[in-house]
Amino acid sequence: MSVQITIIGLGQVGSSIGLALKERGLSIHRVGHDKDPHVAKTALQMGAVDEFKYNLPASVRDAQIILLALPLSGIRETLEVIAPDLREDVVILDTAPAKTQVAAWVKELIPQGRHYVGLSPAAGSGYLHGTDLGVASARADLFKNGCFMINAPHGTPGEAVKLATDLVHLLGAQALLSDSFEVDGLLASAHILPQLAAAALLDATVNQPGWREASKLASRPYATATAALAYHDELRSLSEAALGNRENVVRMLDTYIASLQKLRNEIADGDDKSMLELLDEALKSREQWLQERSAGKWQDLSQGRVEAQSFGERLNQMFFGRLFEREKKRR
Repeated sequence: MSVQITIIGLGQVGSSIGLALKERGLSIHRVGHDKDPHVAKTALQMGAVDEFKYNLPASVRDAQIILLALPLSGIRETLEVIAPDLREDVVILDTAPAKTQVAAWVKELIPQGRHYVGLSPAAGSGYLHGTDLGVASARADLFKNGCFMINAPHGTPGEAVKLATDLVHLLGAQALLSDSFEVDGLLASAHILPQLAAAALLDATVNQPGWREASKLASRPYATATAALAYHDELRSLSEAALGNRENVVRMLDTYIASLQKLRNEIADGDDKSMLELLDEALKSREQWLQERSAGKWQDLSQGRVEAQSFGERLNQMFFGRLFEREKKRR
């Protein structure tokens, strides 16, 4: 028997997960859905899904696992549409950068007996500098040696959380267990702040006096520093993530502003020694981070690696076993 996993959102993340599952040779039927039919057809042609369905409710009706690989701006509406068609015990996963918000929507919109586990993915070090997005940039090894933060609301069955950690291991990544509040704090500093910093840099330079001439000199440093705004979340999702996580985001912006003020004071004072020390410390911190990311040796708080066969067995035990038990009770 095969288990159906429905992947809603077939961009880089969703299609990469579909490709990784295909490589594992699992007895899983991968159903895809995307609001853009061209994206869905491309995902099918490249083997990221076994089939795609235009109708969103139909795509989830028989699913035991649903992955919402969507921008935050599309999560609530999707939950509203699929809620009436979710089977009991389905496990809903998402990759949006606002875990407290998504958990609240699930609690509000999804009937009891369905389970939510949040995923916060970080690509493997081989893709840290990539700028491509969309289905064409999907790769089976996108998350190899990467990391997923995993969180679940209080009361979520342990087997649903274990299912999520097993899935992460099958993608070649490590799973770090946390709660939604901690994850949102981490996302504010590592995911949202860089994008807002890029927006602030653009606001401070573009359309300012002298920009017409300065733009001709803007090169790699400028392109790199502003890339976060262009190559990550769509703008509506970034805005919603920042506003929905405002306490953490404001705290990180205050910290960032303080760092900028410190840098500004060093320059204003003309202290060459202090300036060099500040820059040297910053560069060393970046190099250390890159080394750690490349090594991918994070503290894995779940129970080790999982083999494809045991993952398939767990799925059958979770879903088919329960279905058989219900059938016996009905009789």
